[in-house]
Parts: sequence; structure tokens; C-alpha cells
Amino acid sequence: MTNPEKPPAPTRARLAALIRRGDPPGWRMALLAAGAGALGAAGQAPLGLWPLALGGLAGLVWLVSRAPGPGRAAWLAWVGGGGHFAAALFWIVEPFFVDPLRHGWMAPLALPALALGLALFWALAGWLAGRLATGAGSRALGFATALAAAELARGHVLTGFPWAQPGHIWLDTGVMQLAAVVGASGLTAGTLWLAALPALAWSRGAVWRAGAAALGLAVVALGWAWGAARAPAPMPEGTPVVRLIQPNVPQHLKWHPDLMQRWFDRQMDFTAAAPVAGAARPDLVIWPETAIHWLLDDAWPALAAIAAAADGAQVALGAQRAERAGSGGVVRYFNSLALIDPAGAVTQVYDKHHLVPFGEYIPFSEWLMGTPLGGLAGRSLLGFSPGPGPVVWDLGALGRVAPQICYETVFPRHLHLSPRPDWVLQVTNDAWFGAISGPYQHLAQARFRAVEFGLPVVRVANTGVSAVIDARGGLVAALALNTEGWADVALPGPLPATIFARRGETPLAALLIVVLVLLLRNRLRRRH
Repeated sequence: MTNPEKPPAPTRARLAALIRRGDPPGWRMALLAAGAGALGAAGQAPLGLWPLALGGLAGLVWLVSRAPGPGRAAWLAWVGGGGHFAAALFWIVEPFFVDPLRHGWMAPLALPALALGLALFWALAGWLAGRLATGAGSRALGFATALAAAELARGHVLTGFPWAQPGHIWLDTGVMQLAAVVGASGLTAGTLWLAALPALAWSRGAVWRAGAAALGLAVVALGWAWGAARAPAPMPEGTPVVRLIQPNVPQHLKWHPDLMQRWFDRQMDFTAAAPVAGAARPDLVIWPETAIHWLLDDAWPALAAIAAAADGAQVALGAQRAERAGSGGVVRYFNSLALIDPAGAVTQVYDKHHLVPFGEYIPFSEWLMGTPLGGLAGRSLLGFSPGPGPVVWDLGALGRVAPQICYETVFPRHLHLSPRPDWVLQVTNDAWFGAISGPYQHLAQARFRAVEFGLPVVRVANTGVSAVIDARGGLVAALALNTEGWADVALPGPLPATIFARRGETPLAALLIVVLVLLLRNRLRRRH
């Protein structure tokens, strides 16, 4: 006998009907949304499984489009976003295990806090779609559009964090080249509109379904074909040679007093190494972020030794420096990139201006506690101070370069510069990001910047991946993750300024606003 107070478990057909209606039991719907969001992260580096990612995003749009109201739509979008960011950004726990006795207890809190915090942008998009649109099809279009707008905003709000965008799933495909026209954010919008096609077509009948399938395939095929034709076209050839120095210093040992000289000597050896037989010596030697353990102003003997090892080449190296604010003022610390001439003199200094929240400073600590506090990467209790902003260095025969430090490269807005640089130099220390996905995702975003702006990117990372990236995002040369070594690489030339370099994200923002306004207008018409 069955218990009359306990209904039998729903069959697969019954559950499918509940999903179509949009009102299954809450926990089942939450699991489906979280799973769809997590599957949407399968296209992020290093996996690059874009068909699975597109399917996961389509599933999430389907679920949100059939939610019975704005509140349920926001809830499902929030859970789906949480699943997406938890799967894509699980590497965020790595920095807390560099010093586990002090910070390890925060690791279990960091991932859910970050994932669910970023997912609030997705929740807002779900709520907005529920308010603006009527019917499952228009809600699917509304959610895809609102989510594209939310992802665009995510790159700006509270200093921004445009990591793991849906548009990044097109890395290493022909579609990636469309970033030269619409940027990574535009690829995100296109990806989400593709993901909305199944839900939109399903609500309109068999003819619409066939048409939507054909349209989706045609869009991907045309974008892929255009990119495939663009990528192998002849590239400008450069003549200067840059040397990438990758010391591969583990983060938990980087500042160990008994080992710091070893790390310095390793970089010196790579700097002084003779070129491959028949090759010329490099014109520029590049050390990674925070490559020396002295403050820059106290490092003159070391800088002279570095210049001697470089044997006539300029050297760009990451270092920390201190500066006293006014007479008798407090000392401020900067995460900097310094250019050293062949005599060992510092000729140019760039101070990182876009700092990592909780890594290089604690947000709002100055307001809450009366003094700024350092984050996980700050060697001073006061953390780092931001520099004045992006700059362009004129390096003569090496051209004009835009120096960037660490994750500044994930923000396209920092490369809208005048005069236009000839290439981008990124120094970073990806030892903080672990060895599974974080460094590869960071590299992927540098490649998107190259495509967006038609500029080569030279990337030098402590533990890797150090690489020279051409102006179409291709890897000219790379040093593998978690290996030590150096590489001499001819600097690729730039392409003419792309459409995205000239227009930026403004056309996309305008288009998203227009679509959302049209959806609102349609809803108001139906009311009357």
C-alpha cells in the first residue's frame, strides 16, 4: 500500500511538463538553473567547449523565460549565475592558500560570496525581463538582452570585473575575430541572443523552430568563416626583439628571506643568457610583476647589475616603490613597472592605477576604519595606492607601448589611448591564480584585447603563461605554465585601428537600450 499523504515521485514526463509550465518544485528548478549556468562555463579557458556552453546558456534562458513572474525569474537567473561563476571562477580560492594559516579560513567563503555576488547582475536581468516582456518568447529575448546589458555593466560597476563573460567561449574559433568589430561584450550579446533562439522559437510553432535553427547555424557559420578568412591574412612583421623572463617563483616562497636572492639570480641568469646561435641580442628584456624584492628607490645597485646583464638592452621590470605624500606626510606604496636604460637609470615609471579589490587594497576601509588597509598581495599594511591612470611610453625604435600590470588588461576601456600605442606590455604574477584555469583565463582575455584593438600584446608572467600575442590574438610564442625559462621573440606589428578601437562599447550599449525599450513598448501596447 502507498501512503496517501505522500504523493508518488513525478515521472519524467510529468517533470518535463512542469518545466514547460515554469512551476516545478523550487529546489528542482534551482538545481536545473544552477546546472545550466555551470554548463555555460564549459566554454571558458582552458576547456573551450563552446557547444556545451551554448547549450547550458540556452537551458538557463529557457528556464527563466518560463518563470511565472519577475520574482521567480530573478531567483532562477541568480541561481544560474551562481552556478556559472562558481564553475568558472573556482580558482578564486587559490590566493587564500598562499598563507593558509592566516587566510585559509576565508577560502570556503570566498567562492560562494564572489559567485553569488556577481550573479546579482544576472538576477537583475531576470527580474527586468519578467517586468518588460510578456510571453515566453519575448521574455527569452528580454532576458538575453538584459543579461548582455548586465554583463556590460559588470565590467564597470564597483571598478568592474568582466571575467568569464559568455562571449569568451569563442576563444580559438573564427568567431573570436568579430571582437575587432563588436568587442568581447558584443560577442557576449550575440552569444546570449543565440541562446535565446530555442526558447523564442519554441513558443511560435514548428516553422519558427526550423527557422531559428537555420538562423543560429547561419550566424555562427558566417561569423566563423569571416574570422577564419581574417586570421591567417598577412601580418605586419616587426624587427625589434623582446626577451621574456619567466622565473616561475611559487607565491608562498616569493618573499622568503632565504630564497629571494635565488629568485633574483635566476632572472639575472636568464637576462644574461646568450641568444640562440645566429640571433641578435634582444632590444628589450622584460621581467614580470614585482620581480625584485627591493623597493625601486632603494634598488640602484641591483638595477646597475641588471643593466650590465642585459648588455645594452633596455629592461622593463615590475617593482614596488614608496612615495611620501607631501612634507611629513604618510608613505604611499605603488605597484609599478619601471624602464631601465643600459646604464641602469630609471627612465620611465608606470604605477598601476586599477588595483585588485581585496588583493591590493580593502574596499571602503578608509571610510570604515579611517585608514586604507592592504589586501592579500600588499606587503604593506596600508596596501597599494592607485596611480594616475593609463599612459603610453615612447620607446623609440621599439615604438609606442601601453604598459599594464596584472588584471588591468581585462578592461578594454584602458586601451582607448591617444596617441595610439603600437603594442601592449602586460606584466603579471599569475602565481596567485593557481595552475588549473585562472592563468589560462587571464591569458585568454589578453588575446581578446589584441583582437579588439588590432594590437600585439607582450605578456610576461612570473609562473606563466608568458606569451607574445599578435594583433589577431594568435600566439606567436609562449612559455608553458609553471616552467622557468626565457624566450627571444620578434615583436609583431600592429594592424590599423579596428572598429571597436574607434567606437568602443557605446554602439552596443545603445543597441541594448533600444531593444529593451521596444520590449517595454510592446508590453504597454498589449496592456492597452
